[in-house]
Amino acid sequence: MNLESAHFQRTYRVASMNAMTRWIDLEGAVNVRDLGGLPTTDGGTTRYGRIFRADNLQGLTHGDVSRLVSELKLRHVVDLRSTAEVTLEGPGPLARVPEVTHHHLTLFAEGGRHTDVEADTVDLDRVLPWQERRLDEDLRMTGFYYGYLRDRPDAVVAALRAMALTDGAAVVHCAAGKDRTGVLSALALEVAGATRQAIVEDYAATGERLELVLRRLRGSATYRDDLDSRPADDHMPRPRYIEQFLGVLDDRFGGPRGWLALHGWTDDDTDAVRSRLRD
Repeated sequence: MNLESAHFQRTYRVASMNAMTRWIDLEGAVNVRDLGGLPTTDGGTTRYGRIFRADNLQGLTHGDVSRLVSELKLRHVVDLRSTAEVTLEGPGPLARVPEVTHHHLTLFAEGGRHTDVEADTVDLDRVLPWQERRLDEDLRMTGFYYGYLRDRPDAVVAALRAMALTDGAAVVHCAAGKDRTGVLSALALEVAGATRQAIVEDYAATGERLELVLRRLRGSATYRDDLDSRPADDHMPRPRYIEQFLGVLDDRFGGPRGWLALHGWTDDDTDAVRSRLRD
């Protein structure tokens, strides 16, 4: 084991311990957790049972749906998958539950034939123009993440607003629950006042279940080719990816809330997210 791999494993173990009580174990999804229980900058913690994050929800069993809707009071699904993904895979069993509202807010497919699990090629226009155009992994991932905001600011803002609705819990998801979901979760936690360390650890916690996520997605023709085009380790959600992404927003806009304000985000929106996720 090289030093970098050892560092990643230690990071994910720490993140996993912090997230242990936040995991929601279901039969038909493997990367589901609560955004509650995270430390905030004023010494508090985020609230449990309000906003969840997840991977693809296509395989939810009857028991999973019952737990989410009846026990956890899920009322809103924020689906970040591309239109092609929803067409190929379907909206999932929660779309058939009358109590649940489905918000499909694609962040635009980045690469591959149908998905943004990983890009087949790097589009130089997606690499941040104010950075040196080095096609290293960090810059590539930061460029992809910023691409969500650049290409679909309307969907980003609408997704955050849907996550903050007050008539029940919300779940935000994509395919792996890693990149698109990771960015929206990070933005929501930032608005709610979670510490930057907690946001990074939440992002990295997906690494604990990445093998299960990849195995599950490889069972679908929609995702298999994109996944198999790169080594499994390339899919790991390394902490520095989200750190660099948030750092770009800090440098360019004074932070995520500065970017949001440029795209119609209001103080009322901030209050809504904070009331959802704060004690």
